[in-house]
Amino acid sequence: MALNIDHEQIKRAVHNAIPLTFKTFTLPHETEEYMEQVLEIFLAELGHGEIKDQLSYCMREIAVNAKKANTKRAYFLEKNLDLNDPREYSEGMKTFKQETLENIQYYLQKQKEIGLYIKTIFYTKGKSLTITVRNNAQLTKTEHIRIFDRIARSRAYTSMEEAFTTVLDSTEGAGLGIVILILMLKKIGLDEEAFSIDIDSGETVATLTVPFPQVQVEQLYLLTNEIIKEVESIPQFPDNIIYLQKLIADPDSEIADIARQISTDPSLTADLLKLVNSAQFMLPKRVDNIVEAVKLVGLKGLRNLLLAHGTQKILGKRYKEMRSLWQHSYRTAFYAYNLAKSFRKSKNILDDVYVGGILHDLGQIIMASLHPDLLERIKKFCKEKGISSGMLENFSVGLNHAEIGALIAEKWNFPDQLVAAIRYHHDPTSCNHDFKDVAYTVTLANCIADLERDRITFEQINPLVLKDFNIESEAQLLRIQQKLDKAFANQKSRF
Repeated sequence: MALNIDHEQIKRAVHNAIPLTFKTFTLPHETEEYMEQVLEIFLAELGHGEIKDQLSYCMREIAVNAKKANTKRAYFLEKNLDLNDPREYSEGMKTFKQETLENIQYYLQKQKEIGLYIKTIFYTKGKSLTITVRNNAQLTKTEHIRIFDRIARSRAYTSMEEAFTTVLDSTEGAGLGIVILILMLKKIGLDEEAFSIDIDSGETVATLTVPFPQVQVEQLYLLTNEIIKEVESIPQFPDNIIYLQKLIADPDSEIADIARQISTDPSLTADLLKLVNSAQFMLPKRVDNIVEAVKLVGLKGLRNLLLAHGTQKILGKRYKEMRSLWQHSYRTAFYAYNLAKSFRKSKNILDDVYVGGILHDLGQIIMASLHPDLLERIKKFCKEKGISSGMLENFSVGLNHAEIGALIAEKWNFPDQLVAAIRYHHDPTSCNHDFKDVAYTVTLANCIADLERDRITFEQINPLVLKDFNIESEAQLLRIQQKLDKAFANQKSRF
């Protein structure tokens, strides 16, 4: 259940330098979202909304670490182990993560009964913003050493890519997350001195201090040179596809001429027949005649088929071992088509959402080829932290895969609605209203496919997208997913 934001109270706190304190015992997802909205209002009032993503990550990391520390106290108390005894600490940590994850609600309730809390305090003073997270679980010497070790390690990294490609111990709350926190601060011109952690009157006190005169945001729109070169080096579409596009655009072209040109390309012919015989056309018998297939698909459907076919022809030849990406893309396309068919009033977007689904991860192919394993590490890290992977892609390689894919689509002169579907499939609310239906549908289809792959959780799906499809609960989405998965399996069995 969403918490109500008192905008006026927050604005008064900002301008009158009044500390704003929020206390929680279990830090549920709704409270995390609430705190991020409070931070957003603070930064907007102070004229520094451009650093919201970086500070949101830092605040979330600190608050979640405080929650883990409290859970750890409840767990050790339950197991009758002494946190301050090195041997017992080592013994307890062997099973802490797995056992608490498997029974998290029990341990959250336990820490609430014990009275372990988390306080987050926002405070402006002069030209600085301070965010303090206090929890009444005092750091042990071992925990303190581990945190400072992570901070020291972060000095060795000049980029997030280096951090992600280095294996770090993740058994403790203050693992890779703290390293990324320090690198996030560097991204806005601050050093490790902006973050401190100490003990005060039995509380662990973690503080972020943001002196705005020192803030200097790195220009994230500047791609790394290797990505620029890679995008520039990708060839234009094959001549036969360009010629076909011209034929389709020519009002004097005959269907027979278009069909004849398609028949000169065996792989394109196979794609066309596969499309027209797929479940979306629900034909009583198989079609093998190319002229008939062109009539059934229609010129718009054929135009979109050429875009998908040309893309795979170029990238499939250039980048090997991308089979899993294409499989995910075809599933997303099928889901998008069926979501549009079931939930959208306008059927004009059916072709666009299908092709948008196939092409939405264009940029991942480029990134995966240039940065092996990096995307997987980012996805895993973000799933554990409950944050958007797009944000960390931005900070890791200069641009996220959705934007890279959109750049390629623009280079190939894709229609605006398909460029939008690719660019905004992780950020649909930023899309131009004219292309909203296409972007929202591809976004939800991709999210459902990612849920199946255990890449994201229900809470990470944009609530505005869910609302747009009148989806009110995780159970309702699960029912939709099961229907789509079954239909997709039935479609595959036809070939």
